[in-house]
Amino acid sequence: MFVRFRIRDYDFKLAFMAVALAVIGVIAIGSAEESLQNKQLAGVVAGAFLMVIVSLFNYSWIIRLNWVIYGLNLVLLLAVQFSGDEGRLGAQRWLEIGGLRFQPSETAKILLILFFAQFIMKYREKLNTVKVTGSCLLLVAAPWYLIYKQPDLSTSIVVIVVFCIIMFAGGISWKLIFSVLAVAIPAVALIISLALQPDNGLLKDFQRNRILAFVNPEEYATEEAYQQLNSVMAIGSGQLEGKGYKNNEITSVKNGNFISEAQTDFIFAVIGEEFGFKGTVLVVVLLMGISLECIAVARKAKDVAGTIIAAGVGGLIAFQSFFNIGVATFILPNTGLPLPFISYGLTSLMSLFMGIGFVINVRLQARKSK
Repeated sequence: MFVRFRIRDYDFKLAFMAVALAVIGVIAIGSAEESLQNKQLAGVVAGAFLMVIVSLFNYSWIIRLNWVIYGLNLVLLLAVQFSGDEGRLGAQRWLEIGGLRFQPSETAKILLILFFAQFIMKYREKLNTVKVTGSCLLLVAAPWYLIYKQPDLSTSIVVIVVFCIIMFAGGISWKLIFSVLAVAIPAVALIISLALQPDNGLLKDFQRNRILAFVNPEEYATEEAYQQLNSVMAIGSGQLEGKGYKNNEITSVKNGNFISEAQTDFIFAVIGEEFGFKGTVLVVVLLMGISLECIAVARKAKDVAGTIIAAGVGGLIAFQSFFNIGVATFILPNTGLPLPFISYGLTSLMSLFMGIGFVINVRLQARKSK
């Protein structure tokens, strides 16, 4: 159940980068919304502790319960549909159990990685058959649909991307990948085209308007594109050194409340304005470092399940970071995805720390270099 290891085999570098990002997040949140800083700090302490505990559990033992993990994931997502709390823009994404309020769509990302790690390892020899590939698609479709219906388009996209990374890490053939892409790319383009039409039923009005605002920001400058335009202004105004932590400048985009939810979706803009280009580079380097370290661990994993866990967690962090920063810099439409380890949100923070804990455990059991 527990793993015996030598202290030198523990991936302190990965743990340090995760904690460093979380500390940067606490500092930035203290400026964006000071009343939430202590709560986030408590989450970082609890998350770091969870990471250490999880890293000591044998992942091979845990993923044997893959069907329990899958069932728990579905139950939580179904509970959101029937008794979830309604948040911004009418989205029903939160669940409260015994006074604990959390977001099951965030935990779903890690739980799906754990489930498919065992499932694909068990059927790896038949992964490229219609039966097994089709089974994988059906198994990911159920949680994906429940997340999409919340509605949470951005997280449902993340689930699709993570699933593709999992399948690739599991050893799906290149021939099958290119065949799927040949069909998927024009299909997605057609769906997006139809989704942007009014009264189509595929997207909510606010989702469609966010995409249209990205295509034509001038027309939506005072509405859907407002936050992203101000985010770009904030990052640019920070220049090289930044305006300083909790500065009192009247020209500050943050101080003028020109960005709502600065502590979550647009925390990167706060970092850019107050710590400048140097601060944003530090964040990007740490996020990239975590992703690359996860890939390095995946390459040395003792089995396919370990490879999938490390690659899945690394891919999740890389993709979500790219999307969040892309939104903050207006190179992507507004999605509402948190910046890993930095944005305010305890469910996301604890889930990511748990994911890093599993990656460290994979590293502890890695194949030894000769």
